[in-house]
Amino acid sequence: MKTVKTMCARDCYDSCFILADVDDKGKLVSVKGDPENPVTQGFVCPRGKMDVTRVYSNRVLYPQIREGDKPGRQFRRTDWNEALETTSRKLLEVIKTHGRESVLLLDYSGNTGLLSEVYPHRLWNALGASRTDGAMCSKAGKTGLSLHYGEYYGLQPESLIDRDLIVFWGFNAPVSSAHLWALALQARKQRDATIIAVDPRRSEAAKHADRHFQPKPESDVALAMGICRILIEKNYLDREFIEKYTVGFDKLEQEIMSWSPPRVETETGLDWHSVETLADLYGKSKLGATLMGIGLQKSINGADLVRAVSFIPALRGLHRGFFYSNSDAFFIDNNYIAGNTFSNLQPKTVSQVALSELVRDGAFKFIFIYGMNPALTLPHQSAFRRGLSRNDVFVVVHDTHWSETTDYADVILPAPTFFEKQDIVVTWVHRYIRLSPRVIEPLGESRDEVWLMHELARKLGIKEQWVLSDPWKEVEKAFDGALANGTFQDLLAGKTLLLKLKPPDRYNTPPEKLEFYSSRALEMGIAPLPRHCPVKPGVGEFMLLNSAVRNYTNSQFTESYGPIPAVVTINPTDAARLQITGNSRVKLANDLGSVEVDVEISDAVPKGVLWMPRLSICLDGKPMNDLTSPLTQVIANGPTFNSTLVKIIV
Repeated sequence: MKTVKTMCARDCYDSCFILADVDDKGKLVSVKGDPENPVTQGFVCPRGKMDVTRVYSNRVLYPQIREGDKPGRQFRRTDWNEALETTSRKLLEVIKTHGRESVLLLDYSGNTGLLSEVYPHRLWNALGASRTDGAMCSKAGKTGLSLHYGEYYGLQPESLIDRDLIVFWGFNAPVSSAHLWALALQARKQRDATIIAVDPRRSEAAKHADRHFQPKPESDVALAMGICRILIEKNYLDREFIEKYTVGFDKLEQEIMSWSPPRVETETGLDWHSVETLADLYGKSKLGATLMGIGLQKSINGADLVRAVSFIPALRGLHRGFFYSNSDAFFIDNNYIAGNTFSNLQPKTVSQVALSELVRDGAFKFIFIYGMNPALTLPHQSAFRRGLSRNDVFVVVHDTHWSETTDYADVILPAPTFFEKQDIVVTWVHRYIRLSPRVIEPLGESRDEVWLMHELARKLGIKEQWVLSDPWKEVEKAFDGALANGTFQDLLAGKTLLLKLKPPDRYNTPPEKLEFYSSRALEMGIAPLPRHCPVKPGVGEFMLLNSAVRNYTNSQFTESYGPIPAVVTINPTDAARLQITGNSRVKLANDLGSVEVDVEISDAVPKGVLWMPRLSICLDGKPMNDLTSPLTQVIANGPTFNSTLVKIIV
């Protein structure tokens, strides 16, 4: 038995340091937490505990070429040479016939390693292929914060143990980030910190917080403005901080004071006393932290919600007293790793959220997919799946597991899990980093992304050295000046290192201060202050929310835990009005489609609101995302999943 130190590569808040045990036959037998990382603290989440099962379940082990119709799993096993010949021949044919823009690279963060996710972009940059804007997850919130702060990074997670107030705003941390939640609990135990949950649903965080504030969905701008009004009226502001480090407070104050108590109550559904209670907690806190969940910005006005909430700690005199994502807090040059500036070709960028209709209409004739399960995750699934089924669209999927997306592939190429290859993972939360070595040999004939991209480049006749270069040397260049201690060679030798951080009082804006009233937003034609523009359900309509559940990372781990539950939660008052009982099956419907689901009756959701686990496949075999709209936010083309309106058909 040997134990290998590595790091989880999933798109998750925590990016755990883990210890992988391998038996004498080279098989992974257990995964446990490594206490060396003070953020991830030596324990793993329910997904990590099941990694051993997932590595050996439902794997794509050999190259496959389709022989039957789409969708389906009628494939013929082949060898790598034929699979690459088929892929490259079709790719060249499409470029010659339809042009480079008809080739689409469709990828995301199923594996966040620099060599797995970022470096392979070099091939597609050399080809001039179209790509998406990557806005389906967190980009809108990042852009919203950057409008005011210049960059969107916030506090470091280990600082939570020194905070006296920790607010999880639209952030169900016990499910989404067990380690940030553990740090908050540690602060409560050691410093008597108060933990607050702000969420329209009584989530796991809300159940275990000291207080739960339950505003209407999409009313966070109104709530934030109400809190800010009380901070002003009760003289909780740090006016010295505002004068020294910010600009535009006069315009923000004018907007804040337009939010009268009755207006805030009407828009949030909270009584003014509750708003005042939350504001007092902020005002009396000496060192608070506001942690905003990624789900907070997945609505029609989501970026504005994040913008507004971020102002609260600033008015209390805290430099970046919030957390949303820290991926721009570091100095690693990802653009260099991806080769984004090496090619003279200007690739076309399309909306990831609105992609389904483009694919349905045949905008792309060759689609290469990796690190993503888009036939489940994209909105307006019926359109996307129709597009993948077209006879004039050739789909190549490089993946570790059979999935909804492989059912639409023409060629499937087997990929190794992060246990089966060497990489470097840079988390978007904490600054701790170490090498992720190969733990076990690749299963079947799986090949990693670097090998695949280099082999495809050779088949395609690409000669550019920056495409065929040694990826480790290129990553080393990208790390120049990025480490706070040690060297890149120390990292390769297995040492745990720290990434250098941008300072919290750095504001990369034109005045080099926090801009409450954003000059950049004005230049972009965007409202310089956050706006309150919630979706209003019509007669008989419900707001359908969705979020992650404990045992799954997006669509991963159905191999271990079974299907994501196809169940909708409804308030008891609504259920009684519609004569729905707890053992009912209902249909949710809107203009995009309909799905059948089981019902759970609970006051965890307020009247007029429904909740479902994210990425459910419903009882009629349709994905929940049949109902979600490809409509994008004004800011950064962000997603609008939590602005979905549906009717219930009993």
